[in-house]
Amino acid sequence: ITGEWLLKKLADVAEKAETYAMFHLKESMEQVTIRNQANCFDVSVAAYLLNPLKNNYTWEDVAREHLGLMIDEKIDQDMKACYESYVNYASVEVLRQKLRDTKMDTLFRDIEMPLVFTLFDMEQNGIRVEADALKQYGDQLAGKIAELEKEIYEEAGETFNINSPKQLGVVLFENMKLPGGRKTKTGYSTAADVLEKLAPEHPVVAKILEYRQYTKLKSTYADGLANYIQDDGRIHGKFNQTITATGRISSTEPNLQNIPIRTEEGRKVREAFIAASGCKLISADYSQIELRIMAHLSADKRLVEAFKNNEDIHRATAAEVFGKERDKVTPNDRRIAKVINFGLMYGMSPFGLAKNLGIGRDEAKNYINKFFARFPGVHDYMERTRALADRQGYVETTFGRRLWLPEIHAGGARRAAAERAAINAPMQGTAADLIKLSMIAVQKWIEEKGLKSKLILQIHDELIMEVPEAEVDLVKENLPKIMDSVTELHVPLIAEVGVGDNWEAAH
Repeated sequence: ITGEWLLKKLADVAEKAETYAMFHLKESMEQVTIRNQANCFDVSVAAYLLNPLKNNYTWEDVAREHLGLMIDEKIDQDMKACYESYVNYASVEVLRQKLRDTKMDTLFRDIEMPLVFTLFDMEQNGIRVEADALKQYGDQLAGKIAELEKEIYEEAGETFNINSPKQLGVVLFENMKLPGGRKTKTGYSTAADVLEKLAPEHPVVAKILEYRQYTKLKSTYADGLANYIQDDGRIHGKFNQTITATGRISSTEPNLQNIPIRTEEGRKVREAFIAASGCKLISADYSQIELRIMAHLSADKRLVEAFKNNEDIHRATAAEVFGKERDKVTPNDRRIAKVINFGLMYGMSPFGLAKNLGIGRDEAKNYINKFFARFPGVHDYMERTRALADRQGYVETTFGRRLWLPEIHAGGARRAAAERAAINAPMQGTAADLIKLSMIAVQKWIEEKGLKSKLILQIHDELIMEVPEAEVDLVKENLPKIMDSVTELHVPLIAEVGVGDNWEAAH
């Protein structure tokens, strides 16, 4: 039996098979047409749910971990194909039972498996990218980089390789004698946190940080993205559902999830992602999704009420913490409350909050105490979650996804980090489950309505569609409704929608 024969045989039986099992099903769908999605079982996705901490899932791992089989590494490729086929077949019932035992069978069936097909369609759709715009942007960056390079050399009094940490360390801390030099085995540290402390007092350091920002934008985005544009003028990136421990979808080839959005220069990258002729891009993203999930999980009365009343949650928190009327809250009060809201989701300590706000540790601790006094449900949730993580070694999302914490019983900083993860992981994981449910629901709606609109990108809590102009009003009206109604929480879900000719304009 050859691997080629086996693949053909699989294609022949795919339509009538009672269960069609495949490892990395999405990657095989260009070769095998699948008519009945309900009969499909992605072995790699099932294995991932049961052990989401691994970086890679191979069929040999499944054979060893779930079937107790060791595959001889010396066998030829054709025989490997046969063994893989057998492992796929034999592991289905074993994995199904383990998913039932861990109460993740519904998660697998209703979220992860339908998502395989949605992601496949998104990868096939791709997104149009204007190569000339990237080239023009890259040229602009090159000009700025050259200017900064010249200015850095003038202030340093010498020329050197700015991209070399070793040379840069010598110039800054020996030749220019700047304070704060930390010498390691390989030379002085020139990490971002070291330079950021020096930047306010030393203009040359600020320019070096700016230089780094521009060179990264040019190499990673202006030049890097251009390499992924295919003959149809579109980037067909990969969306991976078996990479992150929290269940978030990751983006590769290229990574579109880390395009910077807080700087004007970074936002220019998104302007190169454009709608096809006769279409618009429509973006919808969940508003303050993790804070809403915190309110849901903690069931804190004041926090839930603030979201139900559609209040500015940071202003509401500030009013509670500072004991003020809503209209008396200052912009600085709101800023502090915002840092507290997001900081507590990540288990921020008084030390971390003090550093973030530039205040003393006692003052930071006082803010946290006031927060918990006004929102006791959040404090109770955090304490319950820490205790649960300690007892069972994992926490769960609203939809039953298990998030394992292998270092929860370690000592010192490792345990503290695991406890912070225990608090944050259910929020991140539930947010990931929600956006997946939205993607599945949107794709189903498109197919049921027979629309020409396409779901083309998912970035964190944001969905992007390419929509013919004739369907814009329909999609704009229904997309947020679909996303808002995928599940019921103690607080309302709100998706905000934008329309534009490019990704930045639609955001």
